[in-house]
Amino acid sequence: MNNTIYISDLDSTLLTNKAILSEFSKSKLQELLEDGLLFTVASARSVFSMRIALHGLKLPLPIVEFNGAFISDLASGRHEIINSIEPDIINDIYQLICNFKCIPFISSFNGLEDCCYYNEIINEGMQWYLDDRLFHQDKRLRSLFELTDSFRDQIVCITIINHTDILSELEIAIHERYGDRIETYHFENSYSPGWYWLTIYSHKATKAQAIFTLQETYGLSSKKLIVFGDHNNDIEMFRIADWRVFLDNIDRVLKSRGFYLNCQWITPPARREFEGYFRDIKLRFDF
Repeated sequence: MNNTIYISDLDSTLLTNKAILSEFSKSKLQELLEDGLLFTVASARSVFSMRIALHGLKLPLPIVEFNGAFISDLASGRHEIINSIEPDIINDIYQLICNFKCIPFISSFNGLEDCCYYNEIINEGMQWYLDDRLFHQDKRLRSLFELTDSFRDQIVCITIINHTDILSELEIAIHERYGDRIETYHFENSYSPGWYWLTIYSHKATKAQAIFTLQETYGLSSKKLIVFGDHNNDIEMFRIADWRVFLDNIDRVLKSRGFYLNCQWITPPARREFEGYFRDIKLRFDF
């Protein structure tokens, strides 16, 4: 397995439908890691959120968080790479968001610590997110009277939560102005059905670019790359992988892209807790 790097998405892929790594999966994965498995995760989640989901797991490589906006050490939370949105476009994007009667959450690094700024909560989808962060005692949370005060930080992600039709129009408007300078993802929050998220990142913040950085930094470019995923933010890392592992609950966007060369299909953790993932990992992919 030392000839191969394994990188997995988290939600609906490695995690259960309760957004945690099951004890079975954690135990089996830790055994493989102790045997030298080169494994890490790439997710839209923050390192704070990943620590909760992967509690107790020790990874040999940095994690990819916020879809590549950060490359970070899981244990300490230290950021090794920061891909923030270019400062000169942030205010204009914010004004566009306001024009659509939306209020974002703004995730940043202020030079010392990670922050998640918020202002008025205007719908149930936003309330779910705030409640979830409060429940987990997320120390990043900061309430601001003026969200523009956060613009002095390195902004890594702008998150808007609303109905999909509103977000679709907003996404088009943002891309018309800054399509070559930003990366966006529009998806339903599976833990809060009916509410959709639009997340905005730097154009440098993709899972694929973060993986390239990991390969170069750690001298892993010559090793085979196997990735596990299920959603549209996994598309770019599927493109660069030698093998790609799809979940049976794969997003319809990926189905339409024809990623069927060098692929395997496995059942989501909610139904089999990734038993096949760990049982077959050596047989299927040990180059």
